[in-house]
Amino acid sequence: MAIRVNLDMILLEKKMSLTELAERVGITLANLSILKTGKARAMRFTTLEALCRELECQPADLLIYEPDEDEAE
Repeated sequence: MAIRVNLDMILLEKKMSLTELAERVGITLANLSILKTGKARAMRFTTLEALCRELECQPADLLIYEPDEDEAE
């Protein structure tokens, strides 16, 4: 998928654990882990909003577009 979630870097910058973020946002650790590892196929805007609120960031800080090699041609 060409959209990547940049959660690792932001968590490091904020010195916050995935568990703490899951509690603050109100989603399960398993679902947050799916986002972090890039296995998610979709994300609700309410989840994106909650992540941005708790991480004090913008959506563009979390989501990165990297074209697949097939799309680059």
